[in-house]
Amino acid sequence: MLTGVTDGFFCCLLGTTPNAVGPLDSVESRDGYTFVEVKPGRVLRVKHAGPAQAPASPPPPPPPSPPPPPLEADHGDRSGLVRCQRRITVYRNGRLLVENLGRAPRADLLHGQNGSGEPPAALEVELADPAGSDGRSNPGSAGSGGRRRRARRPKRTIHIDCEKRITSCKGTQADVVLFFIHGVGGSLAIWKEQLDFFVRLGYEVVAPDLAGHGASSAPQVAAAYTFYALAEDMRAIFKRYAKKRNVLIGHSYGQRIHHQASPQPPVFLSNQVVFQSVSFCTFLAHEYPDLVHKVIMINGGGPTALEPSICSIFNMPSCVLHCLSPCLAWSFLKAGFARQGAKEKQLLKEGNAFNVSSFVLRAMMSGQYWPEGDEVYHAELTVPVLLVHGMHDKFVPVEEDQRMAEILLLAFLKLIDEGSHMVMLECPETVNTLLHEFLLWEPEPSPRALPEPQPEPAQE
Repeated sequence: MLTGVTDGFFCCLLGTTPNAVGPLDSVESRDGYTFVEVKPGRVLRVKHAGPAQAPASPPPPPPPSPPPPPLEADHGDRSGLVRCQRRITVYRNGRLLVENLGRAPRADLLHGQNGSGEPPAALEVELADPAGSDGRSNPGSAGSGGRRRRARRPKRTIHIDCEKRITSCKGTQADVVLFFIHGVGGSLAIWKEQLDFFVRLGYEVVAPDLAGHGASSAPQVAAAYTFYALAEDMRAIFKRYAKKRNVLIGHSYGQRIHHQASPQPPVFLSNQVVFQSVSFCTFLAHEYPDLVHKVIMINGGGPTALEPSICSIFNMPSCVLHCLSPCLAWSFLKAGFARQGAKEKQLLKEGNAFNVSSFVLRAMMSGQYWPEGDEVYHAELTVPVLLVHGMHDKFVPVEEDQRMAEILLLAFLKLIDEGSHMVMLECPETVNTLLHEFLLWEPEPSPRALPEPQPEPAQE
């Protein structure tokens, strides 16, 4: 700790940024690691492993296949088919009405699932930061004088009506790829237990280091760490390795506009840290709905837009943050793990959590601006999503994951009692089993509508 304070003092005097993160000069073993240049001078380290790894250069596109038979054909296979029907109405006073019109798979079909059965037919919520919201009563509600207010005209209405085929993703299938995306301050090392587990089962896995993290390059420009810049990095990685059925696994989310700390925040860091890998998963699932087969969000938080906090400790100068780095690491240990023993300290060290430069950390915190990722954006997703939440998490309250489950069309919420924010490091066996069950999950085929009986002719 004294060394960190001394380095920060010289940093303030000399005006330089210490502890700059850059690519490693040497790696113990390059087996399974690839350095991908997503942009000129912007290189990301990627862990790519599996029984059938993709070649270094993107393969040529396959020849066009004949169009599949119509789903309504009598001989068509309806296994795994889900009809997604939903109407999303946004009112001018900031109210959001989500109506589920179709039959969604029951949440309790997933083994070991916490939660109730089918989602409610209609859900009405208030947008986090609605444009032109006046905070008045709901459309059509009674006013203060007892008179019924006239229903307001909707600002916009979104209709979703599609049919998706959700199938079991097995490790022996060559068209399945698992993408693991870490959050701010970590590296692909936090997924070590999950990567080893799924590779042994025969899955192809891809895990990148974000820019400025792990062994990826670290541009000394703040604009390189905005959400949009990092999202384009993830898009490039996804397009390089994606196959027919891709599963996105992300950890943590971001600081919301109305984010509140847990009821009993243990340390000052619990309301300051911003993570965002789940936002990347949401972004990719929205951009590539035909390629993203399933999504897993671990301690993701609520379905609200990203916005940097004005009163945040990470708005301090980089040199001050460097002085505080030992305190930040200690605070992360207290808030990110249910227990703070020698094992957790070793996991924190091995996972490289918070092992980033103060410049990168400050730039990423201030660059978390993504107004498009609001409730409406999440409500439009038709991909099945597994939500995993550690009950001891002091960064993300369980109410936010519950709100996410309500907004999403096909969502399963699983609570792990003995886990915290870094649940994949604390409870790797439980997380691995849960993720594998979700990969193998396949909804029951929807019953085919029977023709209505014709009325018999009246007898004379």
